[in-house]
Amino acid sequence: MTALPDQQLSAETTRRVLNYLDVETAQPALGYLETLIARYVRCVPWESASRIVRRQNTDEIENCPRWPEIFWQSAIQDGTGGTCFESNLAFIALLRTLGFEGYLTINDMHEHTGVHTAIVILIDGQKWLVDAGFPVYAPLPLNPEQITTRETRLLNYTITPHGENHYDIERAPHPSAYSFTLIDQPISHADYCAATTRDYGENGLFLDKVIAAKVVNDQMWRFNSAEPPYHLQHFWDGQRVNTVIKGDAADAVFALFNIDAKIVRAALSALEAQP
Repeated sequence: MTALPDQQLSAETTRRVLNYLDVETAQPALGYLETLIARYVRCVPWESASRIVRRQNTDEIENCPRWPEIFWQSAIQDGTGGTCFESNLAFIALLRTLGFEGYLTINDMHEHTGVHTAIVILIDGQKWLVDAGFPVYAPLPLNPEQITTRETRLLNYTITPHGENHYDIERAPHPSAYSFTLIDQPISHADYCAATTRDYGENGLFLDKVIAAKVVNDQMWRFNSAEPPYHLQHFWDGQRVNTVIKGDAADAVFALFNIDAKIVRAALSALEAQP
């Protein structure tokens, strides 16, 4: 693997990111963390198009990851985001730069191990789950002794501890209540970056479909190229509502999610060219 990326952002990138998120600098506290998450999910999409294009245009897997500085530059310039490995690495780099303390984790989904990442932030002795890569719409309190809950404007969450350092994360109302199983175990920077690089390899996730998800006008919206005909989805009272795309899919994704249509179109073309 190439040299490891910095764990914090440069002063100039931090200034540009906060301007992009429309957030002022403040002391690292729970309220500020909530504000940063709320702005992130409305400005930065969960998406795989930029990831597909990156893999398509890069010969060596070691050069594929979009480390935090590149991730944020692309978000600001092209409206892109990423999937969990790169999104959470970029978000914790911002949080660390702003004075928060925490670490990255690699977690499970059902029987699939090591497929999802998340952040744990410590504030006044309390652990909070933070996840820019699902995303989770607010910090969730972790208590190994009892079930905890958290309500947000979009979803309500239940955090159930089981076994040592394991928590099931569930959401409602949603067609799929189970989100993932958090394994509250810090991952070293080197190991996390190595896993991020591997995720561009043969068994990498979301390299076979263009997906985008973002909060737009306080509603959860989604696009998935693997569900024809192409349509946009939003969720209302826990139910999915589909709107068929009548024109160009890349233009429709840009119009809703603000992801550069050239990137979406290139990703869709790359998938069409696959055998």
